[in-house]
Amino acid sequence: MKRLKYGIIGLGFFGEKHAETLSGMPEVELAAFSTRRPDRLNSLADKFNVPKRYPDYRDLLNDPEIEAVSIVTHVDQHAEMAVAALNAGKHVFLEKPMADSVESGKRIVEAAGRAQGKFMTGHICRFDARMSEVKKIVDAGRIGNIVSIHATRNLPVNIGAEVLDKISPIAGDGVHDTDLMLWLTRSRISSVFAVSRNIHRHKNPDLGWVMYEFESGAVGVLESIWMLPENTPFKIDARMEIIGTAGAVYVNAGNGGVQVNDRSGFSRPDTMYWPEVHGRRLGALYTELAYFVNCVRNDLPLAVITPDESLAAVAAVTAAEKSCATGNKILL
Repeated sequence: MKRLKYGIIGLGFFGEKHAETLSGMPEVELAAFSTRRPDRLNSLADKFNVPKRYPDYRDLLNDPEIEAVSIVTHVDQHAEMAVAALNAGKHVFLEKPMADSVESGKRIVEAAGRAQGKFMTGHICRFDARMSEVKKIVDAGRIGNIVSIHATRNLPVNIGAEVLDKISPIAGDGVHDTDLMLWLTRSRISSVFAVSRNIHRHKNPDLGWVMYEFESGAVGVLESIWMLPENTPFKIDARMEIIGTAGAVYVNAGNGGVQVNDRSGFSRPDTMYWPEVHGRRLGALYTELAYFVNCVRNDLPLAVITPDESLAAVAAVTAAEKSCATGNKILL
């Protein structure tokens, strides 16, 4: 089969990770890049030997040779770009969160429903081998019915400072654990209560705590704190405790199994999400993008994550942000 001609819209840190990952797939041809920054556009296009370079993403979408795109931009641009890409007949991989509001998310879901191309939101944690194993354990009934989930996803203060003017901890990282809770419980959220604190006076708070009540009777609590000490020996503290009526599961997703002690102190390099292995970018990001590419090339349903499931996570974190602002419990 011929290679899938692929474009990337947005060439920040994670857009580059998409490029590194997709360039290692023999079934993909990286054919076009788009970003508004000419220097960044040309430097990355040169690095990956990408011939087509578009400062305006609309020109990329109008290119009939491009079959699929990754949209890796700020969340407030997602709806406009995703709807335009779907209307242009492209297969669309949209990084999480799907949208910055329920209304914008609904626009994307509606566009995906009528589009010829396939659509998927990049909820990478569903492609983490550890969480995939947890899903199998839960679905097999080995811990009974879930009654409680506690999730932690915290970052050092210096990383938080880089992104807190763009997105909040609840929407930025809390959406991961919100989606996982929905996935594992297979239940709708009925109510949300959340609090946040702005310590360093960025546009968004440094931390958020959220409590979800599920229609199944389960309770979910998530903490997303982006102000761990700067000398924290890992880039992310991600853990989850799932307690059921007949057992429990404990996940440490922040420990990749390697610790380094050198002149700069202790560190734990990533070995799970997008590690570089013998010159190739692998891990959960590779698994996720390879799944998308395989479904597109073989006309298979994108069953691991649906547009409606992505929208449910947006609705939940949006309600959590509203609860933070008002101090009230929000009913869904």
